[in-house]
Amino acid sequence: MDGIPGSFGTAASLSLRLGQAFFSIASLLFMSVGVEFYSYTAFCFLVTIMGLLIPWSATLAMVDIYSIFVGCHLRLPGVMVIVVLGDWSLSILSLAAACAAAGVVDFLIHTNGPYCPPKYCGRYQVSAAMAFLSWVLTALSFLINLWLMASL
Repeated sequence: MDGIPGSFGTAASLSLRLGQAFFSIASLLFMSVGVEFYSYTAFCFLVTIMGLLIPWSATLAMVDIYSIFVGCHLRLPGVMVIVVLGDWSLSILSLAAACAAAGVVDFLIHTNGPYCPPKYCGRYQVSAAMAFLSWVLTALSFLINLWLMASL
């Protein structure tokens, strides 16, 4: 099953991992740089999950780079179980964090109070959108590797 695009150890997998890391970093930066995100638990949760997703994606991107350059695929059943379980758990957590942050932003925008200045609300919205994009790539990677693991 070497022909599955996006399977662990391929160039498509590397692009998925780099996309995950990019969108996670963007979400983390939009949420935390110069903004007081710690006032809301959902924003703290988003920052925590994006902080976990960045090293996971970066580590697996390095493994993909190694697999591409050396030419050996690390598709052992034990390694695939770890990758699939890690992608699955981080996919669920990043979806929960993105939904929670988007819900809080929507609530803050629709309460006509001084809780969310327009400058900050825009940054919170972009951060939630980047978290959703990161979730899409993580879920896609999980599904592809689950399919690959089932066929081993």
